[in-house]
Amino acid sequence: MRLIIGLMFLFFTVAKGEIKVVTTYPYIASITKEIVKEKGKVESLAEGIFDPHFVVPKPSLTIKLRDADLLVINGAGLEVGWLPPLLNQANNLKINPSSVGFLDLSNLVNLIDKPENTSRAYGDIHPEGNPHFHLNPNNIPILADAITQKLCRLDQYNCQYYKNNYSSFKERWDSKIKEWDVRMSPLRGKKFIQYHKLFDYFLLRYGLKSVGTLELLPGIPPNAKHVDSLIDLVRNEKVDRVLQDVYHPQKPANFISEKTGVRITILPHDVGAVPEAKDIYSLFDEIVKRFTQ
Repeated sequence: MRLIIGLMFLFFTVAKGEIKVVTTYPYIASITKEIVKEKGKVESLAEGIFDPHFVVPKPSLTIKLRDADLLVINGAGLEVGWLPPLLNQANNLKINPSSVGFLDLSNLVNLIDKPENTSRAYGDIHPEGNPHFHLNPNNIPILADAITQKLCRLDQYNCQYYKNNYSSFKERWDSKIKEWDVRMSPLRGKKFIQYHKLFDYFLLRYGLKSVGTLELLPGIPPNAKHVDSLIDLVRNEKVDRVLQDVYHPQKPANFISEKTGVRITILPHDVGAVPEAKDIYSLFDEIVKRFTQ
């Protein structure tokens, strides 16, 4: 009887256009809002300034999950350290993994940097591959389409509305990609180092090369010996600049810059990581702007 009542409540909520979507990261929330618009409520668990690997599982996040009709996650192990206890506490059967109200976006794209060895001796690696796939702009319409399909499955009443919004989003996104392609084309072939392998998908998309990381190993901060080796790498490989994210310490990058003269470019990795990255469009606008300055 309790199950039947729960299903009736879900139908009523969706039929009234009040679907409640929770996402793990702001970029997913921004994409989802482009599809849902005024037909529901979309919230993100993490904030854009966070290290996406380490989100504090606060009780307020549990409350968001408790009432959700749909949970959309990045996947590829990015949330493995913080999302499971929240789901456990929320006790919402509608959004558990393998349920109809759960969507793992990592299953939709080709993941790069899949490790041959998953031993902890190689650092905090992701066995499934690099989880930062949303930073390839070509992947965004794929994710938006999957979110649209899932919304249609949960809310058939508003399905055509969601599909129309997706079509508008896709048209605008394709136009933006053409703009970004033109602006990024002069940088093709240039070499970079980054703190973490965060921007690999973006670099690969635009024919740029990542030749090293400030991390000694994934999740392991640099030591003096490693920093010295990067100084030699910058000089020998004619590295264009150091790519710095907003949540790792900038001191190692500053030291390398002082010793070599190489520039540092601070890049947002998610919506809200910097004030200018207000939504999924301006996130990529800002990344491209900072690359081409």
